[in-house]
Amino acid sequence: MTGVLEGFATIAVIVAVGWVLADRRILDESAQVNLSRLAFYVASPALLLTVMQRTPLSQVLSTNLVTSLISFVVVVGAYLAIARFRWAGGTLGSRLIGSLSAAYVNAGNLGIPIALYVLGDVAWVAPTLLMQLLIITPVAMALFDSDARGERPTLLRSARRMFSNPITLGAIAGLLIAVFDIHLPRVVAAPIELLGAMAVPSMLVAFGISLRRGPRPATGRGAAHVWTIVVLKTLLMPAVALGVGLALGLRREALFAVVVTAALPTAQNIFTYAVRYRREVGLARDVIFISTFASVPVILAVAALFHWLAGV
Repeated sequence: MTGVLEGFATIAVIVAVGWVLADRRILDESAQVNLSRLAFYVASPALLLTVMQRTPLSQVLSTNLVTSLISFVVVVGAYLAIARFRWAGGTLGSRLIGSLSAAYVNAGNLGIPIALYVLGDVAWVAPTLLMQLLIITPVAMALFDSDARGERPTLLRSARRMFSNPITLGAIAGLLIAVFDIHLPRVVAAPIELLGAMAVPSMLVAFGISLRRGPRPATGRGAAHVWTIVVLKTLLMPAVALGVGLALGLRREALFAVVVTAALPTAQNIFTYAVRYRREVGLARDVIFISTFASVPVILAVAALFHWLAGV
């Protein structure tokens, strides 16, 4: 339980720093954009390279990965079905932000500490992390790039965009380093790690700036859209993960890990993508903010339930 609160408290403090800096007019909207660009083009690729090269592939290629992928697809399908009738007419980029907000979990800067303190092992969150970095993110980046250029997505264009995006390149480079057991010289690895360390703080400070300089979360005509996605993220996704995990034979710790991971809030990097591609920035910001708070009681309830079942 302590790990859940510690993970959320760390994020809250850094977001608060961004809020205060914006409130004191030390940083403004231009700083928010520049921090997001820094995270997108430099820090996040470096972080993904560092994370992926240290991820033990033997532990992530498991039923947990399949469960995470199916849960993602089901929740995205539910969102798109609702959005088609309720919020028709959106662009591809808008639908992508909505879909990712509903199903892309904060498996990195929040999932890792929660996996360590709640699940007892960081390896439990690795399948979801791998699935998002190597499957979901490359596809999403290719579609974002096509949308930004006004192109109709095709298999060839998507593949070309996929392998020219810095986020995707960072993840793939890290995977290749891990697969071929390459040991980078310290003079190369140290700068990459240092750059990667900027990713999470940059995203969180930029997020804090947006909370202060933008409208209050979930207000106005878009409130229903925000709350719909929050419900899908914090309630439907862990429920789907529980059902899929049981169907695939997961039990005890493995099932607990899948459900807790699915209950994590929307990842902050969705806000970075929204800013970078200028699509639904307010929606991404509001969903991240509300789902972060809403996921706390959900994760605590899941942990209490599994703890009680283990003692029965």
